[in-house]
Amino acid sequence: MAKGQVSLGLFNPKSPSNVGSVLRASGCYGVDRVFYSGTRFEYAAKYQTDTKNAKSKIPLKGVDCIVEGMRGANEQADQKPAIVCVELVEGATALPHFEHPENAYYLFGPEDGTLPQDVIDKADAVVYIPTIGCMNLAATVNVLLYDRLAKSHQEIDDNARIIASRDTNNRTRFERDN
Repeated sequence: MAKGQVSLGLFNPKSPSNVGSVLRASGCYGVDRVFYSGTRFEYAAKYQTDTKNAKSKIPLKGVDCIVEGMRGANEQADQKPAIVCVELVEGATALPHFEHPENAYYLFGPEDGTLPQDVIDKADAVVYIPTIGCMNLAATVNVLLYDRLAKSHQEIDDNARIIASRDTNNRTRFERDN
């Protein structure tokens, strides 16, 4: 959706349903690829949701190091992405005040933990979503990607986007009486 390269990194994700939902959000918002690290994903890889086709559209790759794995996968050195950690840590910028880089690699911690300090230390920016309490992984990814889209100021042909995005059971219309 927004121009630029966008990749996501999931640090040791816990929930198979959240990983499936991250893949779905990635497809909806035009993410280029998703990386994951850790040992818990083998359960998520087997999980079948209505996002099963997203895996074929969004490259999903396991890496040993969530930061270096993505850097090695980026074919174009001139488009080196900014590393943006999305985490509830002191010193982070509230998402409403954050300006998204054109080329970004967003890193997310697990549902039951946080990104390690050494990963945060490699970040170009750290943002948080100013909610009361924390959201789960999939919800956080969706909010961040929507914020990126909303701030992109790109032209959107509403009817064309709706027609391309809705499922075959939806043919409803809204017409104003003027």
